[in-house]
Amino acid sequence: MDTQTIAAAGLPALGWALHGGLLWRRLATARRDPLTGLHTRAGWTTRAERLIAKHPGALVLLVDLDDFKAINDTHGHAAGDAVLTATAARLSDWCGRHGIAARLGGDEFAAIVPNLGAVNLFDLWSALDQPVTHRGHVLPVSASVGHCHRDQLPVPTLTDALSAADAAMYAAKGHGRRNTR
Repeated sequence: MDTQTIAAAGLPALGWALHGGLLWRRLATARRDPLTGLHTRAGWTTRAERLIAKHPGALVLLVDLDDFKAINDTHGHAAGDAVLTATAARLSDWCGRHGIAARLGGDEFAAIVPNLGAVNLFDLWSALDQPVTHRGHVLPVSASVGHCHRDQLPVPTLTDALSAADAAMYAAKGHGRRNTR
């Protein structure tokens, strides 16, 4: 075989390799929220399902920022982005290296930790309740947190855990700001 034939045969393979690399990178990016760096719902769900199936003591929680719209309306979307980014960092730090956090959309976040013994819900609430400074303005931040233990579910699925955490979160919202259930 001459070099032209080899080059002609290798060109499609090179093209497919580049295309595959680009697709892999796009898929990886699609599973991360571009603003916060947390997993998106799709990227989080797969990992969370594995954790909940494997760990009987797993804790699933949902976090919703209180009065987030007021921050955007009063201080602008850049201020809202600063609050979302700070919340993501605080939630991720709380989860540590064993848990996993996600931004589900808007100002709603989720997390799962395999063992509550490694974390403390009061520490999470305290972290989420800290103000964020943006362009010289101190922005008050608070969140409603709902949680569910896997071992409290009749059927330990992620869907059931999220439903229970969602109900607990809305119950916390019903009791005013700065509540956890």
